Amino acid sequence: MTGGTTDTMRAMVLDAPGRPLREARLPVPVPEGHDILLRVTACAVCRTDLHIVDGELAPHRSPLVPGHEIVGLVAGAGPLANRFRPGQRVGVPWLGGSCGACPYCAGGRENLCERAVFTGYDRHGGFAEYTLADERYCFALPDAYDDAHAAPLLCAGLIGYRAYGMTGRAHRLGLYGFGAAAHLIAQLARHQDREVFAFTRAGDADAQAFARSLGAAWAGPSDAAPPVPLDAAILFAPAGELVPRALAATARGGVVVCAGIHMSDIPSFPYALLWGERCVRSVANLTRADGEAFFREVAHGEVATTVVRYPLQEANRALDDLRAGRISGAAVLVPAADGAGG
Repeated sequence: MTGGTTDTMRAMVLDAPGRPLREARLPVPVPEGHDILLRVTACAVCRTDLHIVDGELAPHRSPLVPGHEIVGLVAGAGPLANRFRPGQRVGVPWLGGSCGACPYCAGGRENLCERAVFTGYDRHGGFAEYTLADERYCFALPDAYDDAHAAPLLCAGLIGYRAYGMTGRAHRLGLYGFGAAAHLIAQLARHQDREVFAFTRAGDADAQAFARSLGAAWAGPSDAAPPVPLDAAILFAPAGELVPRALAATARGGVVVCAGIHMSDIPSFPYALLWGERCVRSVANLTRADGEAFFREVAHGEVATTVVRYPLQEANRALDDLRAGRISGAAVLVPAADGAGG
């Protein structure tokens, strides 16, 4: 199966960190090797995209087409690509490739590979009508989700799932920052009969009501103490000052998982907050095994994604809404859309 065309496509391009994305027409890329060409049908907007656009993560290439929660249809393939059939729906995650030979890759920890490449960061991503992806790092998607609702599963779901796994058998789970990832993991935790405690920005009554609607036992501001000690907490908000607060809210033996790729500095805190065999750890990227396990877990639609759709050309508005905390659930760019909707 081969593919490629001399046609052009619409794309939203980052020319330099700190600048708004620019709408452009680019050549449709030609797949080589293990790459497949995808016609993008949906691409969710992640906080990591915001970190890249705002320059909080050092640029890896410029100009860049961001976006790493991609759903698309196979429109062509390189000579070594034979995993997916033409027209098949495919999901593309943040991890776009790894070396396959280092000790991390050999030990099943490709997420830590020092030569890993990332979608929408090292490789052009899904804020476009077409994109390329290495088929070996793509996923077949559950039929229970349409394109827009499947897109957030590819990072908010996958990274959230990896972070969730690091909480072990914690029954009382705190989620700091109730956005795209938290709204998915809250449902998974409730499906497994765990208690969820949601922490939001101060005064964000809408986010707190949203969390309670998804089964949270309690929802309040991030500087508040929960009504009972937590067994574990996941920090989806990129705010280092939340680490001591989460430790203070966590019982002895608990774990605080920092789930973002970027976080502001963690302030000094007394050892007493860490004592009692509490643990602070980070999550880095994902493995393909994480993805396969997660999609098995949600294959029948056990986790419902709440999305706000934006047309491709309104990517800057989607980023602004995410930056300001105006989105309940996940923002999703839909290249074929004429307007936004729920």
